[in-house]
Amino acid sequence: MAMRVLSVASEAAPLVKTGGLADVAGALPAALAAQGVEVTTFVPGYPAVLAKLGPKLGKSKAVHTWDSLLGEKARLLAGKLGGHPLLVLDAPALFGREGGPYSDASGRDWDDNWRRFAAFARAAADIAGGAVKGRAFDLVHAHDWQAGLVPAYLRLAPLAGGRNVPSVMTIHNMAFQGYYPAGIFPRLGLPPSAWTVDGVESYGGVGFLKAGMQLADAITTVSPTYAGEIRSVEFGMGLEGLVLARSNRVHGILNGIDTAEWNPASDPRLAANFTAAKPGARAKNKRAIEQEFGLEPGDGPLFVVISRLTWQKGMDVLLEVLDHLVGIGGRLALLGSGDAEIERGFQAAAARHPGRIGVRIGYDEALSHLLQGGGDAILVPSRFEPCGLTQLYGLAYGCIPVVSRTGGLADTVIDANPAALAAGVATGVQMNAVSYGALAMAVSRACELHARPEDWKRLQKNAMKADFSWGASGAAYAALYRQLLEEQE
Repeated sequence: MAMRVLSVASEAAPLVKTGGLADVAGALPAALAAQGVEVTTFVPGYPAVLAKLGPKLGKSKAVHTWDSLLGEKARLLAGKLGGHPLLVLDAPALFGREGGPYSDASGRDWDDNWRRFAAFARAAADIAGGAVKGRAFDLVHAHDWQAGLVPAYLRLAPLAGGRNVPSVMTIHNMAFQGYYPAGIFPRLGLPPSAWTVDGVESYGGVGFLKAGMQLADAITTVSPTYAGEIRSVEFGMGLEGLVLARSNRVHGILNGIDTAEWNPASDPRLAANFTAAKPGARAKNKRAIEQEFGLEPGDGPLFVVISRLTWQKGMDVLLEVLDHLVGIGGRLALLGSGDAEIERGFQAAAARHPGRIGVRIGYDEALSHLLQGGGDAILVPSRFEPCGLTQLYGLAYGCIPVVSRTGGLADTVIDANPAALAAGVATGVQMNAVSYGALAMAVSRACELHARPEDWKRLQKNAMKADFSWGASGAAYAALYRQLLEEQE
């Protein structure tokens, strides 16, 4: 019989997506099916989720109901996600509102996010414990702070008479911890004994991610290097002591990508499809990008950015380097949104360099594919990056990553230094620091490589041959699951 895992995530592609978490949660079921693991994905019933699943799901009979889930009525709906089991928490008072998963239409976080995701976690713990007839699970996999209380409920307030199941807590980004004032604790439905440093208390408040890290049977991060980095003050974000204390329970498992969704040979979002063996059609995608962004046609290097426009992503430093990038013959097409000041900075740069810099504020999934399929190089100068997926998509599409040497970027991109070039293994350009000098030099190196067609073609071929499918990562998760189940016996 297949191992049965409940994957608890606040977003999952293609139902709802704000970042890489959704891609991972959406890809895990198929990745783990190949390992003999049946994954059931559990997500909140946002309007977008219910709409995509169709009216049939909304009218279907609930497989479970709660008269009071942290004070609100809720029901559990069952469906399919890519052919794999899906459970949706339909709680209109908590999730039936316009806006994004975490914020209103103006971008302001919902004041009751703590309650929304505590209820979500409580429901997950009930489901895992056996509240739903005919649905039993061997293990729970919780993702990020929104699911951080799942291990706490399982360990400290389990379903009466329920099953005892182990849990895994995955940190997709330590910067987002779900930290709330102590005053919410009495409303979480946890026993008084949970209010300790060994429970949910964190620096005098309630730490959702901290609780998950403290109480889960295993902690994973989305790359091996990030698993090491979060042991330090610089990357641990105040939780480095906990990481060190539980270091024998911390595992770094690199994210993979969905190679059916991200395949340049068959991607319908491209102007022209291509392969590593026959990459010539990439030029048609480059022309399409130029037209889309109002850029001057040319054969010089076209840099692309697909990113949140934030300090973490190094976008403030990129702003400083744009004049240099244009001055040495580069062009830029940017797709993203984030900090208003940084957005204005890129719009000003586009006005300053018409035809050389094009900016699209927002997000467009189809356009992101075209940028990967036609850009020469993708800039990812992150100050920290737990894994990163854009550089993996870039590798798959021959859009050479120019990255900082941190987290998953360090694990996935091989710098085009003389030794790597001579050995024929280079796949991108790395830089040691996120500063004007380091990024300007990295951009210059990319331009110099692009001016050497044979070296550039070899870089592209190496990049497209790299295997970052879910095969190895899925096997690593399955092995960890089995280890935890063996420990429980």
